[in-house]
Amino acid sequence: QVQLVESGGGSVQAGASLRLSCAASGRTFSSAVMAWFRQAPGKERDFVARIRWSGSNIDYADSVKGRFTISRDAAKNTVYLQMNSLKPEDTAVYYCAAGPYGGLRSNNYDYWGQGTQVTVSS
Repeated sequence: QVQLVESGGGSVQAGASLRLSCAASGRTFSSAVMAWFRQAPGKERDFVARIRWSGSNIDYADSVKGRFTISRDAAKNTVYLQMNSLKPEDTAVYYCAAGPYGGLRSNNYDYWGQGTQVTVSS
């Protein structure tokens, strides 16, 4: 089992920045890929970014490229999502996910955090 706990969400105005954190515990060695997804009300859970614990194989959704940065601190078992130049359309619940192989679909991941709300006002 892997436990994931997100933090760092909040309410900001357009153009502001936020940093989300995801602390992983448990059998983290079984989940080589960490990812962030987001889900807006009435919409599907969408891929945002992913990274391997090794720091390689970083990918972003087109909608966040150039604005968001995913990183990890392997010593702290923590993954981060730095979000800059936030837009109202970034408003969603952001979820941290872990899986052995990763992928761009939510069903590629076995473990999920509880989510953290990000609200961006215009």
